[in-house]
Amino acid sequence: MDENKTLDILKKAILLEKRGKSFYTTVARQTDKEAVRRFFTQMAEEEDNHIRVLSGQFKSFSETKHLLNPDYDIQTSFDFSAEVLNTELKSQIEGAEFEAAAIAAAMAMEKNAIALYSQRAEETLDENEKALYRWLANWEKSHLEFLAAIDREVTERIWHDNSFWPF
Repeated sequence: MDENKTLDILKKAILLEKRGKSFYTTVARQTDKEAVRRFFTQMAEEEDNHIRVLSGQFKSFSETKHLLNPDYDIQTSFDFSAEVLNTELKSQIEGAEFEAAAIAAAMAMEKNAIALYSQRAEETLDENEKALYRWLANWEKSHLEFLAAIDREVTERIWHDNSFWPF
């Protein structure tokens, strides 16, 4: 295992997650729509979970040159209840407004995280590191899928409202 590469990737991952948390927290504070605020607050909490996991791994690796082997069977999907992904949230995100732009920006951030984690999972020979990055990539993929579903529905609603459909 390349120790410097492992530490560099962990630092990049922590920074990526901190930026995500900051972005989601800012959106939650700036929106005046309650369902959108709850959604982005939960997104920030998800990023905070990732920061805790990665920080623990960074500390362990810095001190022992070994990653922890935590239970990766814990929540690995972005499992919002029906309460969160509901008509209220979707109706509060309008196509040309701040909240819709935030969804698009969040999708780009999640794609970057998936790329970083997936690439490192493929590169490393260390099984603990491979498991860590696969777990994180899967978690981020579930975030992206959720965000993409919201984006698709909002986009289709806008197209329908503006008669963009050819039939």
